[in-house]
Amino acid sequence: MTAAASERRRSPVPANQPLDDRSKVLRQIKFLLWTYLVLLIFEGSLRKWVAPQLSNPLLIIRDPIVIAIYILALRARVFASNAATVFLGAIAVFSFLASVIVLSTYFQWSLVFELTIYGFRCNFLHLPLIFVMAKVFDEEDAKKVGWFILAVMIPMSLIMVAQFKASPDAFINRTVGLAETQQLTAGSGKIRPPGTFSFISGPVFYMSVAAAFLIYGALTKGVYKTWMLVASGLALLIALAISGSRGGVVSVVLVVLSIFVVLVISPKAVNQFGRVLLISVVGLFLISRLPVFKEGIGILSDRFTESAEAADTTIVRGLVRRTVAGMTEGLRNLDKPPLLGYGLGVGTAGGARLLLGRAGFLLAEDEWTRVLFESGPILGLCFLFWRLVVACRIGYLSIRSLKQGAILPILLFSCSFFPLLNGQLGQPTTLGFAVFFSGLCLSAIEARKSSLSDAVSDQVEPAVRPLPRRSVFANRLYEPDDSADHTNGFVDR
Repeated sequence: MTAAASERRRSPVPANQPLDDRSKVLRQIKFLLWTYLVLLIFEGSLRKWVAPQLSNPLLIIRDPIVIAIYILALRARVFASNAATVFLGAIAVFSFLASVIVLSTYFQWSLVFELTIYGFRCNFLHLPLIFVMAKVFDEEDAKKVGWFILAVMIPMSLIMVAQFKASPDAFINRTVGLAETQQLTAGSGKIRPPGTFSFISGPVFYMSVAAAFLIYGALTKGVYKTWMLVASGLALLIALAISGSRGGVVSVVLVVLSIFVVLVISPKAVNQFGRVLLISVVGLFLISRLPVFKEGIGILSDRFTESAEAADTTIVRGLVRRTVAGMTEGLRNLDKPPLLGYGLGVGTAGGARLLLGRAGFLLAEDEWTRVLFESGPILGLCFLFWRLVVACRIGYLSIRSLKQGAILPILLFSCSFFPLLNGQLGQPTTLGFAVFFSGLCLSAIEARKSSLSDAVSDQVEPAVRPLPRRSVFANRLYEPDDSADHTNGFVDR
């Protein structure tokens, strides 16, 4: 079965739409998705180095791209109208109306709409992109994204090293906008280097995605060149060591732990585990000799130890408690917010900037509490339930794909499920990683299902039955005879 036939099965062409026109629209959507990814990685550079005076408008630079993708997806009939998008749309409409009702009693209409629209785009605008990507991208697109992520990981680590070694007030360590603020510190006079992103949360998510593609390339023969895997792997280890972020370590460890899931469910999918382990040990030994690596590891170790001592617990237990508390804190305070909440956008940093002129957290810093306080207990719980169900559904499909021999979906799921489930969607970088790589994971799953369906179709396709043999007289009647000797023709009679 050809790739074109597979594509037609996944997204049937409407009878009134030419195939060439639809293919052109799909290429345009893919281009916009790539633009979304590039801006996700480099928009922080624009906001802090290139055009800091435009930091606020650049905060939503990917929104017009998302809207354009939706318009083209409707034109190409690939905008998903499944139960998930319908349910999300209903929650979005009711949340918008409730927010307008609540905020209109306190603020002018102009500010009400600014806050509500901003909160709407944080919670709802980007999420349908997950399902559009599943219909537009395929497994080859996912591999290309992986190559791009691994290639950028190399200069990203070099930028982070430069930021780590520079003073906190150096130009390379600027924050977004024109305010005289500094990046988060890691200790010993060092900052947590954000790379090309606005804050350290960007490298945290980026390193986990790079780890997923690195493991995929190492365990799948012929996907990426060996030099690319070695170079990006060394860059990842250096970036992780100097990040000063416990969250970065946890996110990468979660991806690495997914290898054990692969070994348990589909051990045949791992055909180079010993080779990968040997290369990893040699690479770690070489990097451990670098002074910047030793310094970064020392600072990172101190952060883990100080955090555990402050909480009077072990390092692992402290990390688990911190992760779980982010989801349970809101549930413990479920009776505090009003029925319709305090309004969309009020709990985000951008909403605080609209209200107070500076970024901050007016309701809560953790995501689940923000959602419940903004939208109220009913609509807030519905939205959190939607995120939980979608994350679990993608996880289930990833495991099912793993049983069929595909390891890329489970690796992408391991680095995307937490941002989707509990990530701060009010933070543009977190929102972008949650949406794009959840969509990429679903794309790899759908591509796998499509290829298996094509394989089954080819196997059950009936064999072509040979035509019955013709008689000698029929052969003489329908086939030309070039010989000059006629023994029973008209002339001989």
